[in-house]
Amino acid sequence: MKVAIMGAGLSGLACGIILERAGITPTIYEKRSRVGDRFVYGEIMMEVLNRPIEDSLAYLSEKHQIYLQPVSNIKELNVHSENNTAVIEGHIGYITVRGRHQHSLEAQLERQLSTKVIFNSEFSYEDLLKEYTHIVIATGEGEYTKGLQHFEEALTVRLKGATVLGDFDIKAVHAWLDNSLAPKGYSYLIPLTEKEANIVVAYPNYPENQEPSEDVYWQRLYNRLRNQFNAELQIRDAFNVTNYVIGKAAKPRIGNTLFIGNCFCSVMPFLGFGQFTSILTGIEAAQDLLGKLSISDTADHYYKSFNDSLALRRSMEKMDNGDFDTLVKLLSKHRGEYIFNSRINFMALAGKVLKPFI
Repeated sequence: MKVAIMGAGLSGLACGIILERAGITPTIYEKRSRVGDRFVYGEIMMEVLNRPIEDSLAYLSEKHQIYLQPVSNIKELNVHSENNTAVIEGHIGYITVRGRHQHSLEAQLERQLSTKVIFNSEFSYEDLLKEYTHIVIATGEGEYTKGLQHFEEALTVRLKGATVLGDFDIKAVHAWLDNSLAPKGYSYLIPLTEKEANIVVAYPNYPENQEPSEDVYWQRLYNRLRNQFNAELQIRDAFNVTNYVIGKAAKPRIGNTLFIGNCFCSVMPFLGFGQFTSILTGIEAAQDLLGKLSISDTADHYYKSFNDSLALRRSMEKMDNGDFDTLVKLLSKHRGEYIFNSRINFMALAGKVLKPFI
C-alpha cells in the first residue's frame, strides 16, 4: 500500500499519525509553505455540539492517543443580542489557536508526526494517481472536491476579522447575535492570551447581504467592542475570507480515493467550526485503509450532524433582532447553563424539532 495525503491540515495530519503508528508511512503534500500557513486565528470547541462525547480533547487522547493542548478551557460564554446578554457558566469547551502559530492545532499535530511534509507542492490529484495506490483528499477546500465528485454546497460565508490588543479574560468567549453586525450570521470575540483576542464577523454570501460591505459590519463590531471594553483595542493582524464554502460530499470514498475534513463534511453550518470532526474523519480514513472500519459505514453519523447543524442555521437566518433578544433572554437564568452542561445531544434534538419548519 502506497498512500498520498493531499493537505497538511487537521484531518490530513491526523490521518498520517494513525497510519504511521500502524507501520504505513504516507507521503503528505501541502501547497503552502508550512502547516497553518495563512493567518493566526482563534476557534472554539463547544462540547454541547459534540454529544454524546463529553470532553473532546480527552476523547482524542484516551481513544486515539492524539494529544492536543488548548489555549484555555472556556468557563464563561457571553451571548449578546441587540438589547440583552446571557452569561453561561460551566465547562463550555475549549479555545484553540489555528494558523501560523507554534501552538496551533496544526503545529501540535505536525510535532506528533515522524513523516516530513512536502511543502509548496504543485502536484495535482491526477499526478498522484500515477504513483500511489491510495489517495486521501484533505485540502480543506470544498471546491476541490467538486472537481472529483458531487459536492452539495449549503452556503458560502464571508469572514472578516483581526487580532486586537487589550485586556481579556482568557476563559471567557463573547458572541453577538445581531443582524446589524452580521446579517443572518454572528460575530465573536475569542481571546488568544490575556492581551490578545480575535474579533470576527461571519455571515453568508446571500444577495441581500452584499450591501453594505463586510468592512462596514466589521467596523460596527469594532466600535461596539471598544465601547464595551472601554479600550482602544489596537489592531495587529487583519484577515478577510470572502468565499468560505460549507457543504458535504456525496461519498467519503470513491474507489481508492478518500475524502476527509472540509472535503467531506466536517464544517458544521450552524457556527462554521469543525475542528473535532475534521480530526475524527482523518482518524477514520486511516482506520479504513488499515481495514479496521469502513468510512462509508460511519458517514451517516456525519451527514446527520451536518443536516442537524444546517437546520439550526436556517432557523437562525429567519430571526430578526427582536427574536434574538427573546432567545438570549431565554438563555439566561440558568436555562443556558442547563443546555450547555447537560448530556443532551443538543444538535440532534434541535435538528429534529426544527427540521419540519425549515
